[in-house]
Amino acid sequence: MINYSVAIKTLKQDPILADVILQIGECRLNQVQQTGDLFYCLSRAIIYQQLSGKAAAAIHQRFLQLYHNSLTANDILNTPDDILRSVGISRPKITYLKDLAQRFTELPNIDELQTMDDETIIKSLIVVKGIGRWTVQMLLIFRLHRWDILPVDDLGIRAAIRNLYNLDDLPNKKTLEPTFRTLNCHTTKNGRLGI
Repeated sequence: MINYSVAIKTLKQDPILADVILQIGECRLNQVQQTGDLFYCLSRAIIYQQLSGKAAAAIHQRFLQLYHNSLTANDILNTPDDILRSVGISRPKITYLKDLAQRFTELPNIDELQTMDDETIIKSLIVVKGIGRWTVQMLLIFRLHRWDILPVDDLGIRAAIRNLYNLDDLPNKKTLEPTFRTLNCHTTKNGRLGI
């Protein structure tokens, strides 16, 4: 379990982050306990990509109803594309879902992932079309409960930092990492936040 008191004390050294922490309150990641096997989690992640939460949730629910809420890789492989399109899944995402289904037996399961380091997990899952570093980092945070991941390529995080610090442009990874170093924090190559 991560000791957030050290992280919060360190981040509060920055007056802007201290104000944000004061406004938002304590970290609540431990209250977000996603469940499900790897196939369920990755198929959900694919469907949710680049959509608002409300739209993604509606499409995902219709998708699950196709399988009476019991989803397997074979189900996806045996579902015609037009049926998947009828519930709102785009053509590229259908390709990604079918690639996930075809490769699924080669992927580690959740229990195996628990024993692997972050970078190994990322490398083992990005072989699936449509699964990139960001998607795996979300899995690391919300399903594997590794709460010290800082996805510096995440558009939402970059936009929030731009807004908080009144930057003209979205910061990139090279801009963000020195900022965290000044707080005695760092992000490792796999996106973990070290304090």
